[in-house]
Amino acid sequence: MKWITREHPRVDRVACPWLIERFVDREAEFIYVPAADVLSEAQERGATPYDVKDVELGHKGPECSFDAFVHKYSLDKDPAIAYMAKVIRGADTADKAITPESAGVEAILDGLRHIHQPDDQKQREASRPVLDALYAHCAKRVAS
Repeated sequence: MKWITREHPRVDRVACPWLIERFVDREAEFIYVPAADVLSEAQERGATPYDVKDVELGHKGPECSFDAFVHKYSLDKDPAIAYMAKVIRGADTADKAITPESAGVEAILDGLRHIHQPDDQKQREASRPVLDALYAHCAKRVAS
């Protein structure tokens, strides 16, 4: 399946692909385009848009797009994913204090964004081990 969002990703736009690849669609293809083109390109390419205004898999109230994926695919049955959603929400929104990990996750992912500019795909790939480690951390945290 094809997934499409705005170019130059920040936290949510690299965390969502990690979640998709790991739990929703192992054969996923990710497309990054200018913000103004997301919806038209989604229609033209047959891709599902995420993390853009007024789409199903976007921000809703205080929640970010990662939360929308977690809810849609019932991934919050996994306590580690439920906690990770809070971490990502804090890293992606103004609510940095929602978890102790949120500000640090934002800083790490922002650093990877700067290292890999302007290659959005390399940034996404470089973020994968960080998000794998975060998931493992969240699993340990909820188990204790």
